[in-house]
Amino acid sequence: MDSSSLVDLQPLARMALLGILIALGPLAWVWARTRGADRSRRRHALTLLTLFLTFDLVLFGAFTRLSDSGLGCPDWPGCYGSASPVGARESIRAAETALPSGPVTHAKAWIEMLHRYLATGVGVLIIAMTALAWQQWREQRRRAQRTPIHAAPFTSPWWATATLVWVCIQGAFGAFTVTLKLYPAIVTAHLLGGLALLVLLAVQAWGGRGEPVGVSPALRRGMVAVATLAGLQIALGAWVSTNYAVLACTDFPMCQGRWWPAMDFEQGFALLRPLGVGAGGGWLPFEALTAIHMAHRLGAAVLLAALAALAWRLSRRAALRRFAYGLVAIALWQLASGVSNVVLGWPLAAALGHTGGAAALVLLLTALMMRGVATEHTELDLVELERGRTEIKGAEARSRRPGAVPARGTL
Repeated sequence: MDSSSLVDLQPLARMALLGILIALGPLAWVWARTRGADRSRRRHALTLLTLFLTFDLVLFGAFTRLSDSGLGCPDWPGCYGSASPVGARESIRAAETALPSGPVTHAKAWIEMLHRYLATGVGVLIIAMTALAWQQWREQRRRAQRTPIHAAPFTSPWWATATLVWVCIQGAFGAFTVTLKLYPAIVTAHLLGGLALLVLLAVQAWGGRGEPVGVSPALRRGMVAVATLAGLQIALGAWVSTNYAVLACTDFPMCQGRWWPAMDFEQGFALLRPLGVGAGGGWLPFEALTAIHMAHRLGAAVLLAALAALAWRLSRRAALRRFAYGLVAIALWQLASGVSNVVLGWPLAAALGHTGGAAALVLLLTALMMRGVATEHTELDLVELERGRTEIKGAEARSRRPGAVPARGTL
């Protein structure tokens, strides 16, 4: 397929129609579940469902990449100019016959197109979510004009609008992933963009839900630092996957039988290069792949230590203890799935589990950042204050029992 035919917009209308049809199911479910509810509750239900489906989409995108199906249809947005592999079966058969071990097969074409269909469906849901957000905002404005004294705070529609803009950018990265033949920097940006989309949706789904918990400025800075480290480590992991550097080391904890094998960081982290191409247009040397792999390992050690420290700090606060348990569970999951990728030869299940763990970590850290609000108190003061509140609540509960003597200060 020549470069002039990599983008064929002829099937675009049919692809959009398929996206609408896919989105009708979730939309009908939300409308049925929120029948008679106000627009705010309906929008919240739609946002939660879109968040769930976007998480699934991130995993299916990883499956598309890990099953080498990213170029199952080598043009965009359709498949050889058709809206489905059914209409492109002759072209697929010809490509598969010409190169049996190549990227184009009927199975890979279906995987790639299903990913595009699901992405289009999520895009339609985000359009509906944005429309609801602006309708709710206009309704709140009209209500405020009628009764300005009792008007509730406005719900900003700009988060939903930013999400819509971002999902369009994600679509463009998806197109570039195909037309630029899995260019590593583009594929990495596409994965990170999917995780950023999860954050945008989570902020809208969980914003204003649950009572904020005061944290010391030091703990808040620690949360920000861990979130930053997690972002950098996920970017390193994406770079490992998109450069197929997972099996540069097949032993653990050493690599190639050494603690510090031969590595070429300069070529390994050259961002502006095609897949597998090194300096001067030759093949990317194995030492560069080793450097990519080892950088991710070293980053993992730093992040695991940071997660352990943050979990220990959070465990001292009853209101934040479940976040500590979640961080420990995800850290152990990521360690186990990461090591399994190395010693078991990069099995698909472990690779998908590792991607899912990274997405779960992003969501958990987002929820933690939204829940923990910085105050002027030290962490010790906050722990003592929380302990005092727990004791008061316990005394009040005991005083309500039949025949119990009321606790002091509860009358």
